[in-house]
Amino acid sequence: MGIMDKVRGELVDIIEWLEDDRSTMAWRFPRYNNEIKSGAQLIVREGQQAMFVYRGQLADQYGPGGYTLVSENMPIMSTLQGWPHGFKSPFRSEVYFVNTRPITDLRWGTPNPVTIRDNDFGMVQVRANGLCVVRVVDPPTFLRQVIGTDSNVDSDEIAELLRRTIATAFSEMLLETGVGAIDLQGRQRELAAKLQEYVQSKIQQQYGLACEAVEMNISLPDEITTAMTRGVARGVEEKGYYGNVGDMNRFQQGRAADSMLGAATNEGGGGAGQFLGAGMGMAMGQQFAQNFQSRQGAPNPQAQQASPPQGQAVPPPLPGAEVFHVERNGQAAGPFPVDQLRGMDLTPQTLVWSPALPAWTPAGQVPALSSLFGPTPPPLPPR
Repeated sequence: MGIMDKVRGELVDIIEWLEDDRSTMAWRFPRYNNEIKSGAQLIVREGQQAMFVYRGQLADQYGPGGYTLVSENMPIMSTLQGWPHGFKSPFRSEVYFVNTRPITDLRWGTPNPVTIRDNDFGMVQVRANGLCVVRVVDPPTFLRQVIGTDSNVDSDEIAELLRRTIATAFSEMLLETGVGAIDLQGRQRELAAKLQEYVQSKIQQQYGLACEAVEMNISLPDEITTAMTRGVARGVEEKGYYGNVGDMNRFQQGRAADSMLGAATNEGGGGAGQFLGAGMGMAMGQQFAQNFQSRQGAPNPQAQQASPPQGQAVPPPLPGAEVFHVERNGQAAGPFPVDQLRGMDLTPQTLVWSPALPAWTPAGQVPALSSLFGPTPPPLPPR
């Protein structure tokens, strides 16, 4: 420090901190050789705490207000410096200002995923991140454990410390509460409050800080999120979490439909892909219509036509046998094997369709169905 700084220090008799940001948590008042004159004015603003340190020992503390630094206002300093008969001028002391307002922009996150045991999915790895609001509530502890001899302490300096503490508390909280993966995202507000309690118990006694709020966002692995959306978690529907999704059979049917549609829309599939897409689209439309009507409680004409008479068992088609859909009263019925079509009142003009046909075709033009109609008899001879 140069001669001008020394002169300026002798002339200044007001000790104050005109803080201009909210991220600085502590600041040491600069004074040449830390010398303070007799009768100096100390100004502590709201949201601040001033502390005097003499030869490494914490002396007097001051809350918001204005003070004239005389021996009567400095009992601890008078004892430490041995002032039996009044104030000595100047005296040496470090003055620290501590910001006691909340710091609201501290971000945290789990550096590594936390593994939990879940009844539906087994072992699941979850991550979390969010914001934390902290405030200095015990300035002497904060001075001893965090400030040390630093002249300026920014919130970034304690951010890493808090991240480690919060990540550890998050892991301990999940293990203790035993919340499953399905419940995690739905109970984030409740779990954030518990996490705040865990963090508070760790940082107040150790660092003189208070955790006033925690915002938390829990993220699950992509495959778990997809499974929850599809409703394939074991017991999900029974437990009422996603009762509108359906069971495993419906999920498998959906996956099969997705695969077939993907093959049908594949540009490399050529005409076969287009043909398969048309057939599968029609079949899926019929299936969806049946499902919708069954849910609504409405009768399904197609299902009635496709069902065999009561008491009559219809064997399934032989493996590899060709089956046909039949147009009945403007509705698609089937599929039926050829033997079952013999008992129906089909005409050569009845429209039929099978995967081997490019489109709906009159039955009389399908070679596989020619046996249903027989040869047309010649006209009778004249008498």
